[in-house]
Amino acid sequence: MIDISSWRLRGLAAGFVLATLAPVAALAHHGWSWTQDGFFQLEGVIADIYIGNPHATIDVDVEGDIWRVELAPPSRTIAAGFAEGVASVGDEVTAIGNRSQDEGENRMKAVRLIVNGQTYDVYPYRAPS
Repeated sequence: MIDISSWRLRGLAAGFVLATLAPVAALAHHGWSWTQDGFFQLEGVIADIYIGNPHATIDVDVEGDIWRVELAPPSRTIAAGFAEGVASVGDEVTAIGNRSQDEGENRMKAVRLIVNGQTYDVYPYRAPS
């Protein structure tokens, strides 16, 4: 015979743990707290493009060093016009945004990309004027 109260208790405990940890994981991943203040500009060649969840990214080759450039979530990135097919591996790119506070980490969060003469403001309210 199955003790239903035991199963309910386990379900409640599991729900509590998930509800407690989910916001912590979201805060750790999203936002700008890991970036420096002030704009940073990166110029290089696209080594890889990913447009998917939780956010789009491009890897940029800057004189042999690969930089991870994080963009907005896919819906916002695509709404800005940066969709599959507008850029390719090997294209020159300029990324403007905020670099990681850890200067040993080749990582930045971009607010604007310029590829093939086209500007994509993935965070227009943060983009420089």
